[in-house]
Amino acid sequence: MKMSGGPASLRMKIALLILAILIAGGTLFYTQSLVGKLQEKERQYAMLYAKGIEYVANTSSPESDITFLFENILKPIDFPLINSDPHNKVSITDKYNITDIRNIKYDTTLSKRRLERFFENRIKEMDKFHKPILIMYKDSVVLQKIHYGDSDLVNQLKFYPVLQIIIAALFIIIGYIGFSNIKRSEQSNIWVGMAKETAHQFGTPISSLMGWLEMLKMSYKEQDKVIDIADEIENDVQRLNKITYRFSKIGSKPEIKEKIVFEEVKRVVDYFQRRLPQSGKSVELTLSGNQDASAEINSELFEWVIENLIKNALDAIENKNGKISITVSTNQSKVEIDVSDNGKGIEMKRRRDIFRPGYSTKRRGWGLGLSLSKRIIESYHKGKIFVKTSAPGEGTTFKIVLKRC
Repeated sequence: MKMSGGPASLRMKIALLILAILIAGGTLFYTQSLVGKLQEKERQYAMLYAKGIEYVANTSSPESDITFLFENILKPIDFPLINSDPHNKVSITDKYNITDIRNIKYDTTLSKRRLERFFENRIKEMDKFHKPILIMYKDSVVLQKIHYGDSDLVNQLKFYPVLQIIIAALFIIIGYIGFSNIKRSEQSNIWVGMAKETAHQFGTPISSLMGWLEMLKMSYKEQDKVIDIADEIENDVQRLNKITYRFSKIGSKPEIKEKIVFEEVKRVVDYFQRRLPQSGKSVELTLSGNQDASAEINSELFEWVIENLIKNALDAIENKNGKISITVSTNQSKVEIDVSDNGKGIEMKRRRDIFRPGYSTKRRGWGLGLSLSKRIIESYHKGKIFVKTSAPGEGTTFKIVLKRC
């Protein structure tokens, strides 16, 4: 039951890094694809505009065609566009011929020479990214050139991947910090819980030993009673050795063998039945069901699970007439163990939390027994453990499901 989170933590870091790269790469690829499509669409508009002017230049009656051109083609253009002569010069009249310039802001107070220089520089910038479109006359003479740039939408999309990568990076950083804090808190709960679990495990046999010693003092003259008490003391000493063995095996792979499930459960039940009077509670502990079904289990660890469930049931019982019933049943491929009590029950919203390390509703709670039980059953026995039924004031039933041999 290894508790070191080194390899798992490293895998999480690598997974977060890979996720960040995938998000960044996917965002960049998708956005660049959109940018490419929009640029191609804008180029088609520019080509259409150029073909329109070319058509008008090559027709004999252009007036109606010019009206159609500027009303239906020029107006929808929302990207920077400059219509120049073959030498990249913009013709500027005294009133500034703004029909040759689209979606470019410029200072109308500039002199004609400075304005021409301004447009020459803009043309050079545009031609770096987009090849100008030629307007031909009679398919042989370059009449004009159409220079165009990217629209505001395309420029914004170019920076969008950077923004999204920053957001993704912040998300991953926050997630990593949060994960690290949760991990540290969980590890702290585990070690605190382990210390308390150790004390809790030793508490039962030690209390029992103290009780037997008192009885031994009172019955030292009665030989038969002394022998019986000595046997029980031996059982408690063996239990202490078993607890030591359990904790010594934390971190190593347990040995799994085919066992009769009923017999494994009965050993735990018998131990508790002899010691229930010393608990100060009036509790009836019973075992019933299939006595022949077998499963592959580790006796020491499986007994630990049953002990934890019985102790959990004893802690939950607050009335005078407590009942704990354990039933072993089978179906075609499974062995099922139900542990039921008539204790205070578990609220629906807390059912998931009870298996979390460090969680406990008891004042003296150690918060690790059920977490260890879940790990033992699911990780080492490839089974399941869960709350079958529970209701406040009526009790709880835990179910263990193992693969039948």
